[in-house]
Parts: sequence; C-alpha cells; structure tokens
Amino acid sequence: MPRRKAALKRIRVDKKKHLRNLKVKSELKKAIKKFQNLIVSKNIAEAKTFLKKVFSLFDKAAKKRVIHPNTASRKKSRLSKRLLKAT
Repeated sequence: MPRRKAALKRIRVDKKKHLRNLKVKSELKKAIKKFQNLIVSKNIAEAKTFLKKVFSLFDKAAKKRVIHPNTASRKKSRLSKRLLKAT
C-alpha cells in the first residue's frame, strides 16, 4: 500500500482514467460491430451515414489518447475500404 498522499492520489486518478478508457473502447467496438453488420446486411446507405459516427468516435478516442492516433487512422482507413468494397 502506498504511503504518500501523491501516490494515493495517483491511484485514484489512474482508476478514473482506466474506467473512462474502458467505456470509450467498448463504445468503439460496439460501433464497429454495428457498422460491419450494416455492410453484411447490404444496408449500404445507412452504413455510409453511420461511418461518420464511427469516424467521430475514433477521432475523439485518439484526441483523448485512449488509442494511438495512427491506430485510429489505420482503422478508419480499413473501414472505409470495406465500405467501398461492399458498394
């Protein structure tokens, strides 16, 4: 158990950040799965509009440094390629 006040505070802050990161990552995963289901069900028009929301979620996660910006960019690129293939 930490002895210093700063160490105790660090534990509290890290726990909050960890919970926030988990929430953001799970929202991202849900959005990606929904997007992929839209493509599989040949619902291309709805997938195009939903892709904007997915991109927004990736950008927000990268801005908060929940995921690396290059990871966000790579995944956005792959999703848009997948949409182009489906059309």
